[in-house]
Amino acid sequence: MSKLLLLNKPFGVLSQFRSDGEQQTLASFIQQKGFYPAGRLDKDSEGLLLLTDDGKLQQKISDPKFKFTKTYLAQVEGLISAAALLQLEQGVELKDGKTRPAIARGVKEPEFFWPRKPPIRYRKNIPTSWIELTITEGKNRQIRRMTAAVGYPTLRLVRIAVGDWTLNDLEPGFYRELEV
Repeated sequence: MSKLLLLNKPFGVLSQFRSDGEQQTLASFIQQKGFYPAGRLDKDSEGLLLLTDDGKLQQKISDPKFKFTKTYLAQVEGLISAAALLQLEQGVELKDGKTRPAIARGVKEPEFFWPRKPPIRYRKNIPTSWIELTITEGKNRQIRRMTAAVGYPTLRLVRIAVGDWTLNDLEPGFYRELEV
């Protein structure tokens, strides 16, 4: 039976085990041998990162052809407009091609989130808003590039679900082990 680790990856941590300098890596949180990330989450993003000890499961989760959904909560600069949400839903033209259609909606600031260290930049005269985005692909820094392309740069990005696996109440740096 395959094992899956659901890790709440903290901000600033690389989604790899080997360090190429002074960057913090997954090795700070996962001591079990034989687990590898199924997908990526850039160091500036937080939230759900799946790791598995099964190469076939890792491939299935990571490969865009299987269209596993990935759901994110993003804090963006400015008050998100209905037009921008519609653009996100229809797909956004990026330098490496148009994104697949997404599910996008404005949401209230999540009450269950932990404070980010370091905190996001605060600007007295520029409000922020939160959106929930669900995508079925995983281009490099895709959510950040999508929100910027529609005029709302991402300030904080937290992945809350991959397929049916969810972050729930997992604290940053902790993980839950499942058998699949």
